[in-house]
Parts: sequence; structure tokens; C-alpha cells
Amino acid sequence: MKAIVVTDQAAGTAGMTLEERPEPSPAINDVIVEVHASGFVPTEVDWPSTWKDRAGQNRAPSILGHELAGVVTALGYGTTGLTVGQRVFGISDWHRNGTLAEYVAVESRNLAPLPGDVDFTVGASLPISGLTAWQGLFDHGRLKSGQTVLAHGAAGAVGTMVTQLAREAGAHVIGTGRAADREKALDFGAHEFVDLDNDDLEDVGLVDLVFDVIGGEIQERSARLIRAGGTLVTVTGLAGVRPEEGLSVDFVVESIPAQLVEIAQRVRDGRLRTNIGEVATLDRAVAALNPTERRKGKTVIRMRP
Repeated sequence: MKAIVVTDQAAGTAGMTLEERPEPSPAINDVIVEVHASGFVPTEVDWPSTWKDRAGQNRAPSILGHELAGVVTALGYGTTGLTVGQRVFGISDWHRNGTLAEYVAVESRNLAPLPGDVDFTVGASLPISGLTAWQGLFDHGRLKSGQTVLAHGAAGAVGTMVTQLAREAGAHVIGTGRAADREKALDFGAHEFVDLDNDDLEDVGLVDLVFDVIGGEIQERSARLIRAGGTLVTVTGLAGVRPEEGLSVDFVVESIPAQLVEIAQRVRDGRLRTNIGEVATLDRAVAALNPTERRKGKTVIRMRP
């Protein structure tokens, strides 16, 4: 099968190559999925799990990608809940070969049924962005109607999901980003926008929840804006940052099928829009995943027409 492979961590995404690799075999409780589309997170090449297995052993060359939408073609021993021929989507295991390939082996518990009226490209764009937003807002942030959310990176793949889900839940959403992001952030539902290059972040006042995808100084300044009982949620690491009178949570997204079903239903009934930038074929994936310009949404690679 064809797959996007990395062998050298120092080379970053520039070290990607399209290669022929052996098709995977299903382990216990696995399914083999014929991948129709795969999403990609650019920071994957920096994740320890891309280069080491759970025992700490080198596993390069590694196949990248962890978001998928496709069709089940085989079941491993003991696999239940899914059937051959079923459309599915979800997140593959961080420490195993990924989804930028024509086939992938995935634990069945990480997958949810993909409704027939949701395109594979859309399905592949949802798992990491959608679940990160859902879990940050509701599982870790415990968001309630009437609260105020400060959503950093509001025009990005995760940020647009955060904005839409928070607004649907009855929150007031303040999005942040660069000046060029204003229109997109507001279009996806932010009530207000802060240009981090030119506006004073502290002018937003106190908020109940900060959803941080930036880290560093912005995270530190944001922590001081959380009112008593509020929460700072981040996916970048905390680096010792703690709100004075609130909580701080750094989390890694999990593939939870019940939440994937909720997200897909919102897409189907028009409550949730995806933020897809470029869509490319597998033969053009290396170039698409190394853009010369700033990404304008989730990059999705289509394995099949």
C-alpha cells in the first residue's frame, strides 16, 4: 500500500516521503480500515509517540496521521461492535502507524459509525478537532450556559469547533487570533474578536473558561483573566501556569465514539460546520502537508476518489 512515512525527526514535515509499505494485519480487537480520507496535525512530527512505541523502542519509519474516515475491510480476533463494509471514523492509536495510508489497523473501540450522508472528507476533518473542542469545553471545562469563553486560535481547526460548540451551549465567546482571522472567527460564531498583535488581551475582562491552543506568554496572561471558579484548558502543556482562583487542565484528546456520534449529528443537522482548508490526493500529500503559506483550515488527504 502507499503511505506517508517519516524517518528523521530533525527533518520535521520536510522529511515526509510517499512510499510503499506492507498492508497491516489486525491484532486482537482491531479492525482494518480502508482509508478514504485522513486529517493531519502538523505537530505530529514532534510527538514522542511518533518515534517511540509504548516500551520506548524506536519505531521509525513511522506512518503519520491519526484521523480517519473509511470502510472496515477486516476484523481481528474478538472484535465486536463493527462489521465488514461499515463506514467509520475516529482517531487511531498515537503509538501505532497512522492513517496517511491506504489501510490502517485500529482498535475498534476508537471508531464510531460514519453516517452515509456525511462525506468521508468531512468525517476525516472532525475527530481530533471536534473531540478536542468537546472534551476541553464539557469534560474538563464543565462549561455552562451564560458563561464567557476566551477561545484562542478561533479561526483554526480546533478554534472554530470550540466557538461553535460553546455558542450552542449558551456561552459568550471571545475569539482571538491575528488581524486576518477576524472575519473567519466571527463567521464561525465568535461574539467578539481580539487581535493578539494589536489589541490588549487584558481588555476582555474576566472570563469563566480559557481554551488555549497557543501556550507560552499568551497562556500566562490568559490565566490572570480567569474569574473565581473558572478553568484554563490547554493542549500545549501548562509550564507551571495556574489561575489564582481557578483550575488549570492540560489534556490529550481521546477517541470516544459516543462523542463522535454527537459531533456527526451536529454536522448532519447544520449546527456544526467543518473548517477544511486544502483537500489533496495521497500522491500530492507531501506538498499539501508542507504549505508555503499559512494553513487556512484543516488539511485533508483523500486516498480514494
